[in-house]
Amino acid sequence: MMTMQEIRDHYRFSDDDAELLLSLQPLAEQQRERFSQEFYDYLYGLPETAAILNGANRPRLREMHTTWFMSLFSGTYDNHYLNHLTRIGHAHVKVGLNVHFVNAAMNQIRHFLLNLIDSSYEDREQRRKLREAVEKMLDINLDVMSSSYREEELKKVFLSRKVESFLIKATERFTYGLNLVLVLALAVVSIAIVTMFGWDIVHVFKGDVEKGVFTALGSLLILWMMIELLDNEIKSLKGGRFSILVFIGVVIVAIIREILISTLRHDDLKKQAFLAATLLILGIVYYLVSRVQKDLPKV
Repeated sequence: MMTMQEIRDHYRFSDDDAELLLSLQPLAEQQRERFSQEFYDYLYGLPETAAILNGANRPRLREMHTTWFMSLFSGTYDNHYLNHLTRIGHAHVKVGLNVHFVNAAMNQIRHFLLNLIDSSYEDREQRRKLREAVEKMLDINLDVMSSSYREEELKKVFLSRKVESFLIKATERFTYGLNLVLVLALAVVSIAIVTMFGWDIVHVFKGDVEKGVFTALGSLLILWMMIELLDNEIKSLKGGRFSILVFIGVVIVAIIREILISTLRHDDLKKQAFLAATLLILGIVYYLVSRVQKDLPKV
């Protein structure tokens, strides 16, 4: 693990930069409440971070964030400060906060501080120096906090990262190959169903109109099922999202076809009532799943 001095060297963060940040301390103290308010307005505006905040001790968490904000301008950035940032990173990992939101939140803080400097200092050269010092320190903070996520990933390694990477790639290719086989199989079955539909039409012209129409309608429903399945598999191969709605729809179509056949066979009412009840339940499930998928972000 690197020391704070090594990290400072990598970012070319000098003692002069530390003095510049220390000079901002009085201004930061004046603006700490404003920072806290704007920062929490931002966090509560995101459902993912709001959920974490709502499940925590909010006053204590707010005080911790304010303390971290003021530590940016302490002027002392040693290994003790590095350990402080590392603990913050581990806390983010522990509560399950995605690293994306750490980056996004740091971006908001960056804009807050840069705008504060621009509105508080008239001298252009002074603003430039202060902005550069703030940028470096925020980048250092983000670097150290993000490293906690990397450490967490390394803990999950079972054999070795190279072996696991090879196994994952091999499995992905195998799965992709199976999907290709499935698409070809669905295409072949679809051709067979088209042939079956043509045979059902022949029955209509032979005089068995009722049976021919019902069976032809059933074949069309099956063909529709195959088209939906093929379309879903092709989208999946192209990197699209897997849609469970398609499979629920397939089952619904299969039940409708069974109801048609049952009516044609004049089955007893109990069986037909069972099929109708099953269709109703599947319809409710389809509606609920469609509502959930509508709320999901599109990719």
